Amino acid sequence: MSVEIRKYDVVVVGAGLAGCAAARECQLAGLKTVVLTKLHPLRSHSGAAQGGINAALNESDTTSHEFDTVKGSDYLGDQDAIELMCKKAPETIRWLERMGAVFSRNADGSIAQRPFGGQSHPRACYAKDRTGLTCLQTIYEQAHREGVEFLDEWYVGDVIYDKRTNKVNGVVALNLRDTQFAIFNAKAVMFATGGYGRTYKINSNAHANTGDGLSIVARHGLPLEDMEFVQFHPSGLAGSGILMSEAARGEGGYLLNSLGERFMAKSAPNKMELASRDVVSRAIEREILEGRGVGPNKDAVYLDVRHLGEAKIMQRLPELRDLAIAFLGQDMVKEPVMIRATAHYSMGGIPVDVNCHVRSSEDELVEGFYAAGECSCVSVHGANRLGANSVLEAALFGRHAGENIVKDIKDLTLKDAKVTDAQRFMDEVKWVVSNNGIQRVSDLREELQATMTENAGVFRDEKRLVKQKEIIKNIREKYKNIRIDDKSSVFNTDMQEAIELGHMIDYAAFIVEGAYARKESRGAHYREDFQQRDDENFLYHTFAVMDKNKNISLSKAPVNIGKFKPEVRAY
Repeated sequence: MSVEIRKYDVVVVGAGLAGCAAARECQLAGLKTVVLTKLHPLRSHSGAAQGGINAALNESDTTSHEFDTVKGSDYLGDQDAIELMCKKAPETIRWLERMGAVFSRNADGSIAQRPFGGQSHPRACYAKDRTGLTCLQTIYEQAHREGVEFLDEWYVGDVIYDKRTNKVNGVVALNLRDTQFAIFNAKAVMFATGGYGRTYKINSNAHANTGDGLSIVARHGLPLEDMEFVQFHPSGLAGSGILMSEAARGEGGYLLNSLGERFMAKSAPNKMELASRDVVSRAIEREILEGRGVGPNKDAVYLDVRHLGEAKIMQRLPELRDLAIAFLGQDMVKEPVMIRATAHYSMGGIPVDVNCHVRSSEDELVEGFYAAGECSCVSVHGANRLGANSVLEAALFGRHAGENIVKDIKDLTLKDAKVTDAQRFMDEVKWVVSNNGIQRVSDLREELQATMTENAGVFRDEKRLVKQKEIIKNIREKYKNIRIDDKSSVFNTDMQEAIELGHMIDYAAFIVEGAYARKESRGAHYREDFQQRDDENFLYHTFAVMDKNKNISLSKAPVNIGKFKPEVRAY
């Protein structure tokens, strides 16, 4: 099969906020830049962010934002990266606004800001409850205007990595329209491929969030960082997990159990519903486990915003109301809405330094390789992310990555790619299409998601994690015996979903191995058999590497502790 080789200065994989922001900076500097994405940029998951984007616009300095983020991270966040993010946040809001982002306003014309969980000040700038989509549309339009080339419906299946020189020279991709392969040869490659929430049955993620970028990296023997930290958002619609933004609680919504109690008074008497997400999620799940759930199956709690009044709901939360009506038939103007915790965000990912260079170890960087957004782990979120810091991270570090590519590009060389560089991905696709086993991809995916939710979800313990390790091994063996029905070469979604499942199996193993080894509770990682945070033994980042036999080994990397020393975390 012929393989076309295309040459660029910069290849960006992923067209969400981080990818578009980086590509725009590169193109502005005169670099030939292409963005590869498996779906249209405006369908990227960044557009699903509802509630806001943080910035200390009306505070004397950014110290409070920094502290709230460090505390929210349960002191696992790297404070040099957190300081950079918080200090550049107000500038990032102005940058978005100048490009055309229309934020909601106060009566005096200033940008409106609302409270969000775990924060000491209202600092979430918002565009009603469609903040992510507003920012994504703005950055995509401006990147397109500057001449960035966008190639949608291209599936990136491999990165061209030379282990001897520790350098990346491009990517291998597949045109989903006709199953033609191409190599995109470049001096610099940036991954902005999103998170990995789809490994859980109840999740708020788009169907495209299958974590491909992470396992592509891991299959080359490069590390992944802090994969055990998966955030569960407190308010997903019961049954589906579709997100009901923290904005509902930021505007004053209550959480109620079957007894009508505002149960957050037991877990976070000061912050109540606006405690950090890990605290609220565990409180919700505890109410359900102890028999105080609501609904036909008693597996949800109520989110009640009726007291806000119809006018405020329609002004501030119109999309949330539409979602609840569409998926549950419940009108939040007239009745409470059933919710429960949903897998939402990935704190772990591809390890990068503060300037978005991908790390091959604690001390070494991969030449010409960058990552930003949810697929990366610059570790501004540590063990738990604060609401409205993700849109900020994606836009800010996406732009920052682009700026650093521009600075570095003169020192990067373009090594000519060879057709053989595409062989591994070509072999994978050929195997998926031609394999004639008996296992259904959908069945294996459902088994993986259901068991990850049960054994490595909000609550974890050694027995369930050991069980899940064996389940993943069994699923991996079954995967060798898959068969897809569609053998065609035009928009073969059966083939794509089979490849994505292979990636999901790989990184699910990283989550479970990290969770098993971390015998403490910190942020989103909660061990019922080790309920306390243990700074003496576990105040470190997990670096995990997978060998050719799919065995995972773990090592430790230090946390950058700055001016905020670890202390008791309470809300």
